[in-house]
Order: sequence, then C-alpha cells, then structure tokens
Amino acid sequence: MDLCMGILSAVLKVFLVYTGLISLFFILPRRSFQKTAPKTRFAVLIAARNEEKVIGQSVSSLLKADYPRELFDVFVIPNNCQDDTAGAALRAGAQILPCTAPVHNKGDALRQALGALTGRGYDAYCVFDADNLVDPQFLSRMNDAFSAGYRVAKGKLKAANPSDSWVAGCYDLYFENFDLLYNRPRAALGLSAKLVGTGFAVSRSLLEEMGGWQTTTIAEDAEFAALCAERGERIAWVPEAVSYDEEPVSFSQSLTQRRRWCGGVMTVGLKMLPRLWSRFFRSGSLRAMDFAMFLSMPFVQAAAVVPSLWNFFFPGLGGGHWPLMLLFTVMSFYLGTTVMALFLALAGRRPLSGLWKSILLYPLFTVSWVPLQVISVFHRTKKWKPIAHGRTRRLPAAIQ
Repeated sequence: MDLCMGILSAVLKVFLVYTGLISLFFILPRRSFQKTAPKTRFAVLIAARNEEKVIGQSVSSLLKADYPRELFDVFVIPNNCQDDTAGAALRAGAQILPCTAPVHNKGDALRQALGALTGRGYDAYCVFDADNLVDPQFLSRMNDAFSAGYRVAKGKLKAANPSDSWVAGCYDLYFENFDLLYNRPRAALGLSAKLVGTGFAVSRSLLEEMGGWQTTTIAEDAEFAALCAERGERIAWVPEAVSYDEEPVSFSQSLTQRRRWCGGVMTVGLKMLPRLWSRFFRSGSLRAMDFAMFLSMPFVQAAAVVPSLWNFFFPGLGGGHWPLMLLFTVMSFYLGTTVMALFLALAGRRPLSGLWKSILLYPLFTVSWVPLQVISVFHRTKKWKPIAHGRTRRLPAAIQ
C-alpha cells in the first residue's frame, strides 16, 4: 500500500510542478494585437432559457458596440422557455433563432442556430450567456485577433456583481486567476487560452472544417476547446475584449453551479483524454498535451484526497506528528491562498474596499472544489440547473 501511495503522490507532484512552472511565465511581456479596421462580420449568439429578466440588458449592451452596425447582428436562441424570453429579446433589438429540435444543453442550441445561419455571410460567431454585459470594444478587439490570423479567440471575463456577496467576489478573483496564471503565460508560450463558458468567438471557416458545432456534453466550452486542441488549433487570448458575467451570491448556489462544471469537465475528460494523449504521442502537439493536463486536473484533485485520508487514518505510517502536520498544512494553505487572493485583486486592479471578505474567504472557495471533484468522480451532473439572477446590472461607469 505504501508503494501505491508513493506512486500516487509522485503523479500529483508532476501535475503540481507542471502547473506551477507554466504559471511562472505570466511575467513575460504580452504582445497586444495590432488594431485593424473593422472587416469581420459577426453573428452574436445568446442561448437563453427562461431569461426574460436579464436578456434585454445583455442585448442592449451588445447593440451599443463600438463597431459598424452593418457588420454584426445579435441573435437570441430561446429554448425550453416558460416565460417571455423571446419577446423581451425582440423588444431589446435582437433577432430570434427558434430551436426546431429538442435542446438538452447549450451545445444543442448552438448547433441548431449555426445551422440556421449557414450561407448568410458571417465570418465569425461570438457566444455569450443571457446574463452577460459586454464592453463596447469587444467586437473591435476580436476583429483584431481574427485579422491577425486566429480562428478562435477568448476574451476576458469578469464578475458583473463582485460586491453583492463574498461568493460573487470570489468568482471575480477566480476569473482573474485564470487570466493571469493560465491564459497569460500560455499566450506567451504559444499555447491556447481556456474557454470559460462565454465571451469567445470562432470563425466560420473552422466550423466548416469541423463539420459544424459538434459538442454533446453540458460543458460545451471545454469540449469545444478539446476539439480545437486535438486539431492543434490555437485559441487566442484577447484580454482587451471584456465581458461581465452575473455570479451566484449564495454559497449553496455556487456549489450547485461548480458541481455542474466539475461533472461536465470530467465527462469531457473521459471522452477526449484518450484522443488528446494519442495526438500528443503521435505528433508531439504541445497544445494537445497542455489541454490533456487541464482535463486531467479534476481527477487529480479528487485523487489528492486519498493520501490525506491515508495519513489521517494511519498516522503511524506517516510519522507521529500527524495532528501538528495537519494544523500546519491548514494554516499554510489559508495564509498562502489569502495572500494569493490579495495579489489577484491588486493585479486585476480591483477596489479592495469591496473585496476584503472575498479575499479572506477565498481559501474556503478554493478548497470547496475538492469535495465537488470527489463527488463528481462517482456521480456527474448531466442536466443543466438554472441559477437565479438578481437585480438589474450596468456596465462599469468607466466604459459605458
């Protein structure tokens, strides 16, 4: 058994070292895309289920884009609605793409919408959620990335309501962590950015090569990114293209949402990991390997519980100071994660006055991923559950 624990610990260390080493490259300078004249014609897509309360805000923010009006259209894809999502979207100025086949997840809605738009002359498609607010420069900055030759691009995601609760503030820090320590170093190293649900764009030419939108899981973002990694397609990171996402305000809502994320990513992992590792060993594709490491991480985090439980129930096998070691580990984790949260807030130029509770409780938010990963190993969420939306949102005054 000691041998098994040793092997497992070694594997965990490999993932930890890899993640840490890649993150260090955030210190490298990032080259912004050259600003170019608008030429990309965008179809902006919003899949919406019972989003009457917020869809108008999202559509309105998109229609205020600082981009030639003749070069983009906003489409809402109502599905499984029991409210007037379609009517609210129409009144806000969007066009409606009705679903004619059953929709079990966001990927189903996107697949039908993209099929309906075939032959209508769009160069690229942007994907948002119904509760998003979008910076007026978003389409212009995506146009820069596509003009530079990229066919998939991911913008920067921020929380629209970080001051509503400590939970919402933790999401904002979590997104900053991904941008600063995942997307930024990978952009410098020629790897791909991570698609996080919303605020990304994909070219028509790539979708045509892929045979349309082909995702089938509830984690359509991770699955599409995996398909890109398998092809060696690089996903550009465009932090100047900013969108804002409304986050859960209660811890229980957060657990529900993040459990769905964990289960979705694990489902994608079971489907795509053999293909990604095969691509890496056949062709040496570092993008395939890097995303395979990402998809493996939820399983690794769940497995990390095993050595801890082993030492807890068999303290004599790990030395006689297990209680002190546990206390030291907990205190070190709390202090280290709190310092990291403060660093993320400062790096993202967030106002500290409204984030102190989130910074102090960020260790709880972080460690709560572990039981969600463990549960998802044995029971993965397969159905989408709605997250309640709050009050009316507005873009930050500086960019309105």
